[in-house]
Amino acid sequence: MPVITTPQEFDVDDLFVDVRRVTGYPLYLKCEGFNFAGSVKLRAANEMVDSAEHTGALRPGMTIVESSSGNLGVALSLVAISRGYRFVCVTDSRCTQASRRLMQRLGAEVRVVSRPHPDRGLLGARLDLVARLCGEHGDYHWLNQYANAGNWTAHYQTTAPQIAKAFPELDVLFVGAGTTGTLMGCARFFRETNPSVTIVAVDAAGSVTFGGEPGPRLIPGMGTSVRPALLDASLLDDVVLVPEADTVRACRALLREGFLLGGSTRTVPVNRERVERALRIIPERLPHPDGIPHRVVTCPGSQGGPMNDPLFDRVAGLALRCRDRAGAPPRTRRSVRGRPDRAIARGGGGVRGGRGSG
Repeated sequence: MPVITTPQEFDVDDLFVDVRRVTGYPLYLKCEGFNFAGSVKLRAANEMVDSAEHTGALRPGMTIVESSSGNLGVALSLVAISRGYRFVCVTDSRCTQASRRLMQRLGAEVRVVSRPHPDRGLLGARLDLVARLCGEHGDYHWLNQYANAGNWTAHYQTTAPQIAKAFPELDVLFVGAGTTGTLMGCARFFRETNPSVTIVAVDAAGSVTFGGEPGPRLIPGMGTSVRPALLDASLLDDVVLVPEADTVRACRALLREGFLLGGSTRTVPVNRERVERALRIIPERLPHPDGIPHRVVTCPGSQGGPMNDPLFDRVAGLALRCRDRAGAPPRTRRSVRGRPDRAIARGGGGVRGGRGSG
């Protein structure tokens, strides 16, 4: 029987769900969030605080400040209170009430930005407030998850090896892209240990992370209005952009099977045509008769507490109405990892340059 002394010591890291009943093809979802923070962000929070303490940037009596749309804020609230730090989370109006209340109950101060920066959106406005707070308070330390190496090393050391252990013959890995910490940690690990694995980033339609046009995004957790400094697109094979309507459909489809999961479940490609387009880059050597490999994993799948928030119902209705009016996104053809002979049709997204192109 495990016995723990701090909440961050508990983290179920080897749970996968076979979601083929939802998708219609073999695909395994790595379930994160069976920890006291409720998401994979607990690993990054721990690693970034550990690193800051080790370098002396974070010392007893200081206050941690960070910008977050929800999950990292909850994780840092938990880590901060367990280690004796104050924590200020700078978020925006898309953060669910459930996440805000949980952070406050864990002792955090929550500052909500409602007016976006004219060029850098709500994230830019949040970062400006973080900078102002640090300028006003000499004892504030900004972890800066968008550029902090601890954000990706946490997943290089834990998440990716966990996937590799469970699926030693992995063919394809879909990873959601927000700050890109999980994505970069997994991509670096597999490029070094098993470069034949195809790494597919899953981003939100309207995100600028991979050079797309900015657009409205209502569901927190993936996508950005400012390109993350951590991103190295040369490590990726492909990018799939997912409209929020598809996110809602994925969550609802899994809920009908009894799996209550959050917005990061947009990494589960429910639309078979979309997945088949993405997987055309995989070598024909794979043994599946219709070209879809047997060993496909998607990560992360967070818990679905925020789905109980009224905001999710409003977002779901709006996203589905907008999707119905707009129709399917246009398709383009782009080369993958710098090899024009391995082109793929996709809805509005693509890797900016191939591996090795810088």
